[in-house]
Amino acid sequence: MWHLARVVYLGSMAGMLGTGAGGLLLALGRRPKGAELSFHLALSSGVMLAVVFQDLLPEALALKGWEATFLGLMLGIGALLVLKPIFSHEGAKGLIQTGLFLGLGIAAHNFPEGLAIGAGYLASEELGLGLALALCLHNIPEGMAMAAPLLAGGAGKNSTVLLTLAAGLPMGLGALAGGLFGQLSPTALAGTLGFASGAMLFLVFHELLPEANRLDYPLITTLGAIAGICLGLLLLVVF
Repeated sequence: MWHLARVVYLGSMAGMLGTGAGGLLLALGRRPKGAELSFHLALSSGVMLAVVFQDLLPEALALKGWEATFLGLMLGIGALLVLKPIFSHEGAKGLIQTGLFLGLGIAAHNFPEGLAIGAGYLASEELGLGLALALCLHNIPEGMAMAAPLLAGGAGKNSTVLLTLAAGLPMGLGALAGGLFGQLSPTALAGTLGFASGAMLFLVFHELLPEANRLDYPLITTLGAIAGICLGLLLLVVF
């Protein structure tokens, strides 16, 4: 029981501290707007693309489950497409809704990462701890992605940090599942990773990049996206 509690605590802290740190970093500064907001949104897009194409999808396909990966990908896109009308608003309120919508996608992404922590911890404590640290660092720019539109839309700084913390909670749930069931079937894990990939791709191409381009700083948006991809790849290589 205590062993399982440690796994859940580790996963929860990795998720919440990562996304929460990203939210706190932005909350400590001025509210992003104009070119600064465009850069933050594009940077986060780049990081997410790096994670999807260098981490999530290769891992899913390596499980020899391309069918489950593709099905999960389509389901992830479809789920956010169905939920999108709930978060459709204009103006400042629209930015807040965009931030909340991003939180859903980040939460979907954090669950399979929690599975990896839980299963890794069962294999060895060192592996579980290493995965938790790496994933915590990966979550920082994702927390920033969520916080930027929330703050720009007028959300309170304390509320923004709390919401980014909440987006990391599913990692604890994933760690619980990984700790309870150990190594899930390759097909189930491939589908879960595919679902997270689809959700993130929808967010990048339907929310983050269009919103960044709407601010009319095309060069800043381009440079931010490229910088985000480079940052994401660097984090994946180092950790």
